[in-house]
Amino acid sequence: MTSSAPDAGLPRTVLEVRDLKVHFPVMAGAVLRRQVGSVKAVDGVSFDVRRGETLGLVGESGCGKSTTGLAVLKMLDITSGQVVFEGEDISGYDRARMRPIRRRMQMVYQDPFGSLNPRMKVAEIVGEPLEVHGMATDRAVYRERVASLLDMVGLLPDMADRYPHEFSGGQRQRIGIARALALEPSLIICDEPVSALDVSIQAQVVNLFQELQERLGLTYIFIAHDLAVVRHISHRIAVMYLGRIVEIASRADLYARPLHPYTEALLAAIPIPDPEVEASRPQQIITGEVPSAMRPPPGCRFHTRCPRVMEVCRSVDPSMRDMGDGRAVACHLHGR
Repeated sequence: MTSSAPDAGLPRTVLEVRDLKVHFPVMAGAVLRRQVGSVKAVDGVSFDVRRGETLGLVGESGCGKSTTGLAVLKMLDITSGQVVFEGEDISGYDRARMRPIRRRMQMVYQDPFGSLNPRMKVAEIVGEPLEVHGMATDRAVYRERVASLLDMVGLLPDMADRYPHEFSGGQRQRIGIARALALEPSLIICDEPVSALDVSIQAQVVNLFQELQERLGLTYIFIAHDLAVVRHISHRIAVMYLGRIVEIASRADLYARPLHPYTEALLAAIPIPDPEVEASRPQQIITGEVPSAMRPPPGCRFHTRCPRVMEVCRSVDPSMRDMGDGRAVACHLHGR
């Protein structure tokens, strides 16, 4: 596999997402089933991902991060909105039309064990995408390709004949990464890929993602709730809350000067490895519970927990405001 850098004919923007919505119907009635509402898991999300960059997607559990990733891959039905991948609008594509597109879009899952078939050997797991897409006709080339992929993620070629249960969590995640690389994708969605790993192993896997990106010209959407991990790997970061993006900015801008109160609180929750500094800095605790995605509050969705809430926040939903230098925020504190 060679670097994707020479792809001069491809659009500079790999992915464009516009007003994406994914609503799940809530049904009632044992006999006469009827829809009584909908869970607005993703409710108007827009962002771009440029070729060769990593966009971090962060927020609390249940905010819609993983649902956004699955919707971009068309693994979930889109309620409305637009997903444009490498200049092609795939929003309305069915499974048959998505099949050739999936060669360029792959996913690394959170659970490094549950995402691997325990009855398949590593060679079969890593090589399965090649067979599914008809790229494994020559067995010698197939075996060579699998060995190359294992080597690329730091595993020995003789590990190809083992089963997933024979590996550690970090090694199993490397197997998942090798499988995602098999078809030479241009976009990989990483859905909390290190959250199930020991802290000592997390850094190794994150470093591997970065090395592969530099070597192969990969583009990532890196979904996580750990802002320390996201800071290490991301070029830009989008912060989600209750199905919406509330702030998006470069890594440097976001950590140096967060604009949204929710982003401020998330950053304040990151522990500082210095007891004196940690004890002296002001605490910003988010009170209350996350509202229901079935019945989000009117106005700003964060107003029920925001320490800087104003009257306008309770009734007017803030739109994303361009703050210049590629950053935007949805907050009444920064104009209307």
